[in-house]
Amino acid sequence: MALGANLGDPHAQLRRAVERLAALGTVAARSAIYETAPVGGPPGQPPYLNAVLELRPRPELDEPRRLMTALLAIERELGRVRAERWGPRVIDLDLLDLGGLVVALEGVSLPHPRLHERAFVLAPLCEVAPAWRHPLLGEDACALLDRLPRSGVRRTDLAW
Repeated sequence: MALGANLGDPHAQLRRAVERLAALGTVAARSAIYETAPVGGPPGQPPYLNAVLELRPRPELDEPRRLMTALLAIERELGRVRAERWGPRVIDLDLLDLGGLVVALEGVSLPHPRLHERAFVLAPLCEVAPAWRHPLLGEDACALLDRLPRSGVRRTDLAW
């Protein structure tokens, strides 16, 4: 699970999101919080705070569409309004993987279709789950990260 925010108080938003996510299952691991430059979207956005956590969903949510519905509900509860693609946001919750499933349904694709292209996701993922392997590419998170430039991705000392 990837988390990101760059509007309002991003640090507080990430913490609120983790509290809500814990109600969906067990938060087994959390990365450090990273400050990252915006990728895509309109120019002039403030930097993001990003993190990755390992969520073990409750059995009734261990299905991609149900879990995605729950994630979108948390985003709405925390004030997310989807105004423009890759625009600034108070919170973004991305489902990266769910037990290695490969899924292409309306509204949910697993693994996340761009995670292997995003250092701001792979840096915290490599920290949390270095042995995780991309279900389609077969490579681990750290190997995928090694292929990407890491400029604009900085580990912070912000506490959870």
